[in-house]
Amino acid sequence: MVLVSAKIAWQECPYRRTKLKLSTTLEDSFNDQINAELESAYLYLSMAAYFEDENLPGFAHWMRLQNEEENSHAMRFFDYVHDRGGRATLQAIAQPPTDFESPLDVMQRTLNHERKVTALINRMYQIAIEESDYAAQVMLHELINEQVEEEKTAEEIVDHLKIIDGDGSGLLILDGRMGSRSDAA
Repeated sequence: MVLVSAKIAWQECPYRRTKLKLSTTLEDSFNDQINAELESAYLYLSMAAYFEDENLPGFAHWMRLQNEEENSHAMRFFDYVHDRGGRATLQAIAQPPTDFESPLDVMQRTLNHERKVTALINRMYQIAIEESDYAAQVMLHELINEQVEEEKTAEEIVDHLKIIDGDGSGLLILDGRMGSRSDAA
């Protein structure tokens, strides 16, 4: 009986983190996004492995930083769900592709993947608007701005690889540039 009373008291506790509780719809979307971010991290790690095998350490470094960034995003969503009184639930992560045709193939897949992530975040933002969840809108707005930069960067790399068109010297120069990246999340 004491445990039941304590549970009820805790549920009614004014200090419990549920004042701005997420709706079930948004909580489910955020949990799906945690999964998507972890899948992204796994994908980028697989791409880093490809670049390591191709002896392109700059591209591998860039992909490792992408991996770290996506893991950071997953934790951002994880923490946000809990801060809003929800529960993060982890889902299975699919095995990423491991065979790629070329650096251009990898970067085109990266661009397409970033566009997919942008669409997922935009969908969550639309739900937040429909539910008048202003706090979620603010959190998601930051990520939408990040996605603009992610897509722009991936598209620039794709364009550079198309210009290089398999030229080894150009590829090595671009690899050096990719290796100079120092930011993550």
